[in-house]
Amino acid sequence: MWIWSGSDLKLRLTLRVALVTALCFAAIAGYFLIDSDRAVRARIAAVADVAAKTLELQQSKIQWLNNPRSEFPDLDSVAGSVMAPGLCLAFRSTSGEISQRFCGGAQTDAAAPPQAFATLYRRLFDPGREAVRPVLSRGQAIGEAVAWVDPAVLTAEAWHDAGRLMAALMIALPLLCALVYAALARALRPTRLIRDGLERIATGDLAARLPPFDLAELSAIGDVFNQLAERLATTLSERNALTQKLILVQDEERRHLARELHDEFGQSLAAIRALAASARLTAVQDCPPLLAECDGIARTATDMMETLRGALFRLRPPDVDELGLAASLEGLIAGWNGRSRGTPRFEIVMAGSFEHIPTSVSANLYRIVQEALTNVAKHAGATRVTLRLQMREASPGDAGEIALAIDDDGRPGDSPVKSGMGLLGMRERVAALGGRLSFETRQPDGSALRVTVPIVASPGVARIECTA
Repeated sequence: MWIWSGSDLKLRLTLRVALVTALCFAAIAGYFLIDSDRAVRARIAAVADVAAKTLELQQSKIQWLNNPRSEFPDLDSVAGSVMAPGLCLAFRSTSGEISQRFCGGAQTDAAAPPQAFATLYRRLFDPGREAVRPVLSRGQAIGEAVAWVDPAVLTAEAWHDAGRLMAALMIALPLLCALVYAALARALRPTRLIRDGLERIATGDLAARLPPFDLAELSAIGDVFNQLAERLATTLSERNALTQKLILVQDEERRHLARELHDEFGQSLAAIRALAASARLTAVQDCPPLLAECDGIARTATDMMETLRGALFRLRPPDVDELGLAASLEGLIAGWNGRSRGTPRFEIVMAGSFEHIPTSVSANLYRIVQEALTNVAKHAGATRVTLRLQMREASPGDAGEIALAIDDDGRPGDSPVKSGMGLLGMRERVAALGGRLSFETRQPDGSALRVTVPIVASPGVARIECTA
């Protein structure tokens, strides 16, 4: 049976039931046709036996009475008692000549069967086959009693019997299909709940659970689904906790590295500048040609100190705990505008209150913005970069979310967030906070980074709009 791809399960099962039912009806019809043909064969064989015995008695009577003028064969008595519609009875001599023949007429009200059915029936059952019995006289065959049924009559009777079964099938099959479809629809109704649960899991709702079902198979699926959801939630929670620990270790390592650079490398550069200044004073009095070299050493040390300050700023940013997320980001944007001297131009727009955000959220959001802006400045070739930070509150005391958006007009081929360690680090931080991150390039130029982090916002705060 041909069943189209993607069809409904209830329809598939219903069609299979319909096919099995039709096959059962066909088997029953075949059985009835075979049994009917066997009964017809037995009947005409019995008629041939009766006719042969009757003719033998007639021949014996003629010989006993020694009356050769008696009529032989005489099938009237036999034909009168066994004749039926379509039944033929005859006596065939040893020479093959039919001496007497009787045939019952066919029923005039019988519907003619279709030609295809008639052809198939005649090929399968050979309805015109004869039943032949020898007629003996004094141990010798003097002829044969032959009985058969008109093939057209047998075919019509078979079609009549098969037609009744087909009529029953035409009535019962649609009703059966409707009942089966309704039963399957009721039994498979819980699959909608399973699909909804899978969709919730796919969207990140790991709190989705399935209720118990009546069917054992669906109940087993529900149990496995609930166990999987619980394990996935546990695994994700453990992963987020581990990620947060790794981020804390990473931040602590950065602070340690910043202290080491400040204490060791910074002091060495300060000493170089002091030595360059002392050498310059000596050169002014004793060796004026060395003034240019002394000034060069001083400028190089100064440039290295500026580079060191920038590295220290990225490794150890202002304390977000003390300044707050909003002030820290404003300082970050101001620093980038100062270093870039207007190319590109960095802007920040904030809406909402960020005073009572947990420390871990503030620190991670700051690092995400810092990484994204660094990549923009290095790779995007943008002329304008806009940072938007918004606190979306659901209702007082309920869970809200922070929405972060960074847009630039740089080259799409050199996106500010590449599929490397920068993007991986940002994804890890967002995942640790239970948020979502997406990045896309836009035509003809530019790219957009979107980050959403769930958080419990404080009620009763005013909106802040600022541009730096």
